[in-house]
Amino acid sequence: MSTLVKEDLFENLLESAPANFTEARQTAKNLYLKSGLPAPKEEEYKFTGITKKLEKSLDNFNQANQLSVEENLIKESVFQGFEGNVLVFSNGKFLQEMSSTIEGLEVSDILSSSAEIGSIAKAEKDAFAALNQASFSGGISIKVPKKTKVEKPILLLSFNGANDGQVITPRFWIEVGDFSEVTFLDQSITMGEEAYFVNKVVEIKGGLNSHINYYRLQNESNQAIEVSNIETDIQSDARFTSVNISLSGDMVRNNLSLNLLGSNSEGNMYGIYLLNGKTHVDNHTNVDHTIPHAESNEMYKGIFDAQSRGVFNGKIFVRQDAQKTNAFQQNNNVLLSEDAIVNTKPQLEIWADDVKCSHGCTVGQLDEEALFYLQARGIGKVQAKGLLLYAFAGEVMEKIEEESFKNHVVGLIQDRLGSKF
Repeated sequence: MSTLVKEDLFENLLESAPANFTEARQTAKNLYLKSGLPAPKEEEYKFTGITKKLEKSLDNFNQANQLSVEENLIKESVFQGFEGNVLVFSNGKFLQEMSSTIEGLEVSDILSSSAEIGSIAKAEKDAFAALNQASFSGGISIKVPKKTKVEKPILLLSFNGANDGQVITPRFWIEVGDFSEVTFLDQSITMGEEAYFVNKVVEIKGGLNSHINYYRLQNESNQAIEVSNIETDIQSDARFTSVNISLSGDMVRNNLSLNLLGSNSEGNMYGIYLLNGKTHVDNHTNVDHTIPHAESNEMYKGIFDAQSRGVFNGKIFVRQDAQKTNAFQQNNNVLLSEDAIVNTKPQLEIWADDVKCSHGCTVGQLDEEALFYLQARGIGKVQAKGLLLYAFAGEVMEKIEEESFKNHVVGLIQDRLGSKF
């Protein structure tokens, strides 16, 4: 346990928490004060020194005040080709007056909602989840009724920046009814050049035979520090797909957990991290198979340049009753620099005996034979490298079903590869 935690860093944040969800807040606060922030040698955070990073980078641990967000800024920030609904946030606070009105859905500020805070993302699982639950001051509750197909994607557009405070604590509650379909696009925009800390929790409750896509783009400034906990319950015949694209930031930790709670449920977790400079991204994933006849697919890919660093820790649990489970996990990484580092640890824990499960990881450089092959056919070395890296990342991009978002991400990746080569 860190000795620098409790009173020193986040005391004001805890004391200034809004007066609602009292029981959930108090429970989380007690857990947080008991455990503290992760110590340097704590197993789950041993490759990501987030506590030391916070102490070094921030000098104000109060809740960040709301930023001024104008309509023109929102229009400029929505990527080209997007046609859908936009929900706007300023330092974690929902700006309902600047957001789309989505007919048929129940959308409200988290502070005035009946969200079941902490029922899915358990505060005891992670110190930062506990800290968020005890202190969150903004966010959103979205409820999709039964048998509702939301035709247009929903863009969750967050504007983040240090303004008299440097801690941003958004809380999202998403509840999707039985036989409903919806796609969310989660994107953040940095305002200003100061360091700030985002501590985010997203709870997603998927009903029977629901189909949910949750695509996330992390492309904030090199001063951004972020920890996110995204957890979802997936019921029978339901499908949940997550795609996470990480391109920049100072230190980023992503905790993603899927709870497969019904037969014929399907959980998909895909990610690409394309890093340069000194960016550090840590992806921790967890899939819990509790019921027979469920499937999970996981594929994360990383490209590392300069002094960037990546961490991947993927866990698959197959409980004793979860016979006929089908689980796949793969992590592949390419290092472009001798100074880049990746730590990868895929894990399988199986208590059932009638399952199909596999996992693996690779770390290496570009395929020299493939590079030679392309150059021998008249393609320059710079372009050849870019083509190989894009093909490597493209397998994840194919998992994005929303075309405008896919095109936006592809353009960002092409620009990044072009700037490198």
